[in-house]
Amino acid sequence: MKQNLDIAIVGAGISGINAAYRVQAAFPNYSYAVLESRDSIGGTWDLFKYPGIRSDSDLFTFGFQWHPWNEQNPIAEGPAIKKYLLEAVVQHNIDKHILLKHHLKTASWSSVDQRWTLRIDNNGSTKIYSARFVIFGTGYYDYREPLRVQIPDLQTFKGPVIHPQFWPEDIDYTDKRVTVIGSGATAVTLVPKLAERAAHTTMLQRSPTYIMSVPNPKSGSLLSRLIPSRVARKLARVNWIITPRLFFLFCRRFPNAARWIIRKQTISQLPKHIPFDPHFNPRYNPWDQRVCLCPDGDFFKALHTGRVEMKTGTIKAVTETGIQLDSGDFIGTDIIVTATGLKLQAAGGVAIDIDGQTFDLANKFLWNGAMLEDLPNAAYVIGYTNASWTLGADATAHFVVRLLKRLDKKGYTAAVPRMGKGKTLNETQLLNLKSTYIAAAEGSLPRVAETAPWQPRDNYVSDYRFAKYGIDSINIQSIQILEKSNLIAMTQYPLASG
Repeated sequence: MKQNLDIAIVGAGISGINAAYRVQAAFPNYSYAVLESRDSIGGTWDLFKYPGIRSDSDLFTFGFQWHPWNEQNPIAEGPAIKKYLLEAVVQHNIDKHILLKHHLKTASWSSVDQRWTLRIDNNGSTKIYSARFVIFGTGYYDYREPLRVQIPDLQTFKGPVIHPQFWPEDIDYTDKRVTVIGSGATAVTLVPKLAERAAHTTMLQRSPTYIMSVPNPKSGSLLSRLIPSRVARKLARVNWIITPRLFFLFCRRFPNAARWIIRKQTISQLPKHIPFDPHFNPRYNPWDQRVCLCPDGDFFKALHTGRVEMKTGTIKAVTETGIQLDSGDFIGTDIIVTATGLKLQAAGGVAIDIDGQTFDLANKFLWNGAMLEDLPNAAYVIGYTNASWTLGADATAHFVVRLLKRLDKKGYTAAVPRMGKGKTLNETQLLNLKSTYIAAAEGSLPRVAETAPWQPRDNYVSDYRFAKYGIDSINIQSIQILEKSNLIAMTQYPLASG
């Protein structure tokens, strides 16, 4: 039996939960469901179990505006974030709309019916849902398969080889020698945590990354104790929106000055036996790749224990007992952790078709960071690489709410971005970082251009302004007219019943 919905939200992670709140707050009479393929909510924060898993954004902005993070520490570990998400869905009655173990397999749009048909796998049985609008809040990486990297002769190693995405609960690294391959946020998080129990931990990187310490206080400042907690949380959120943005712009505008600042901070925290070069001197400028944050300098403190070693170089071969580098160095190890990045995937790998024709989102442009070219009644949630993901997700949710209100007011049932015929665009990157795993996935992600409205998402303030007010400036006419104007096309039909 087909079940009818007004809104179907795909994914019960940060993006999906946030969209659910915005939808139910704006449209209390709408029927909606959150389709989650896993057996628990939380997305990333339910999947990742590796030691020390934590946010690489502050919780004042990574948390929800409508359910503020109520602790003092801006950086939190995975279990605390999962608990926070559970509290949010329960307190706001979102949990009643979440359908666990509902894996969306196909999404089919009918121009005749002006609705989506969603085919869902639920523990081996198939369910069919019909929805007026779909919000893809699935994140941007593959939950089922990690990024495969070429490490010479890795299969010859006799010990455990672990990818952090699927950390085994029964692994015991106490008094073991552990080598972490990688230099990104996952490696920077893992190393100090592993060093608490491992006999020796080596961080092996092909090239270094920028690592910056940030204060992570457990108690509030004097000012936060003197003003109401609600006001203090709002001020903290505004501060964490503005300050990182200013630093990002500073890094892009004055890269040499930014390098000097980070270098000075790094050297001041290094033990004497570990040199700055080559381990902490990247070949690229700050924010060409994401800058890694370590709360209270925990990564640098681990280096002072003498149980953590840095190695920078390329792997010649993996042997039964360790890793041979091209430099001639050999790293004896008992456990290898491949923290080499994630495999990216758009829309959770859902097969999409329009009137029976396969829709290839990798060949479509992203419109104003919120919808896909030629895809009717669907939002594609994506956050920021240079700020909290949730800020971008919330901008999209606000846009969807405003768009739906406009459709209802005008008696329209469908909205679809169109590209002008014969229009040529200068393409750029969707995720404006030079990380290896992002470059490897370029062919599977939506396309973006250098000019509006097809530009990548970059600035929360401008995205939020468009989401809240931009839709009112759109002149709603027919598809044929708007195909020439790069605006959003509306098709008028009798309102479909939910």
